[in-house]
Amino acid sequence: MEQQQPSTSSAAPNPNHSDTKPVVIITIGMAGSGKTTFVQRINSYLHSVPSPSKKIRSTDSTSSKTSPKESPSGEVGQAGAQNSAEAVETNNETDSPRPPYILNLDPAVTYMPFEANIDIRDTINYAEVMKQYNLGPNGGILTALNLFTTKFDQVLGIVEKRAESVDYVLLDTPGQIEIFTWSASGAIITDAVAASFPTVVAYVIDTARTTAPATFMSNMLYACSILYKTKLPFILVFNKTDVQKHDFAVQWMTDFEAFQKALQTHGARNENTSGDGDPNYMDSLMHSMSLVLDEFYQHLKAVGVSSVTGDGMKEFFEAVEESREEYKRDYLAELERLQLEKESKLEAQKADSLKRLMADLQMEEEDRLKRGLPAERERFPDSDDEDMDGEGREDEEGDDDLEQYVPRNYIDMRKARKITDPQMESDGSKWPRPG
Repeated sequence: MEQQQPSTSSAAPNPNHSDTKPVVIITIGMAGSGKTTFVQRINSYLHSVPSPSKKIRSTDSTSSKTSPKESPSGEVGQAGAQNSAEAVETNNETDSPRPPYILNLDPAVTYMPFEANIDIRDTINYAEVMKQYNLGPNGGILTALNLFTTKFDQVLGIVEKRAESVDYVLLDTPGQIEIFTWSASGAIITDAVAASFPTVVAYVIDTARTTAPATFMSNMLYACSILYKTKLPFILVFNKTDVQKHDFAVQWMTDFEAFQKALQTHGARNENTSGDGDPNYMDSLMHSMSLVLDEFYQHLKAVGVSSVTGDGMKEFFEAVEESREEYKRDYLAELERLQLEKESKLEAQKADSLKRLMADLQMEEEDRLKRGLPAERERFPDSDDEDMDGEGREDEEGDDDLEQYVPRNYIDMRKARKITDPQMESDGSKWPRPG
């Protein structure tokens, strides 16, 4: 990886986030949900169509530039011609595709259908990490991600340099969802990115496997936990709509009675009923959770896409642009508040540590005065240079002063002792023995 100047990712978020900053889309999903294929579909879509972000953001500016100014005499002046030329240039930029900037954070993937601009596999050798640290597959992925996070400030610096030329930055996370969502490295990466760019979390769901109410509820609970952990705009992406339409999921999210009916028809009551047909514990639990999540559904964006056919990509990017505005309106202020709170806590900890240190020093001084001991400099005075000879050794006067500290109760090993070892007596050895 090329060396870059460390970025200021730990600084407070910039309140002047302009609309020209790229949106970072963090894709998270269960193993087998089609997350990597979804990233490839986004990449293909942005390579083939005009940038959705440019089109939406340049609508107002284009309309203002296309209306030429008239002179007092009613004729179009030079300023109007210049505005028209600028409008044509803006339209040309809008009509040209702008490929995304892709970051791959999965060190264990063997094949990717797209080429990542920054790939963790170029820096970390997943197999060597497992071998050197004696780890399993999940432990190797987690350790590799931790090692990569130590240099993420350089990665962020590279992305910031490319910010003017891209509209979207895609982060493809590891397939083991808990490795990124519940690890320290995942939190560091998410916080660093969110402090620098508008950031959106896209939670990819396998639609075909959520037709059962219990599985659907599990996915929603996991999505809720990720939302409250990241505190970022959140989009539910129901993938594989070419196999199973996502209309039932949207209905369950918006209509509480529809989910209760589905729960009675297809839920745990059919599979785990008691002998008299009364609802069991699982039914009651899912009923209670659905009541709790009903408020949660009101603030979620849900889109259905097909990573194979490309259906739903337009609706997805419309949701991304709405999330950009939501980030600027709500989440950026919250990030700034959390950053200031973190800095104030750090300053309070520093002040408390200094206060405790001064209190300890004061107690030591009081104890010294109480015992009548001299100060440190009085007990251990500095040696004068005039007491040292030319070779850096003390003179004879200093040696005489030192003799008073030499202990006198030592054993003179030069005096022979009585030998009690018969073997040594036969050898005629007269060496003394200690003790």
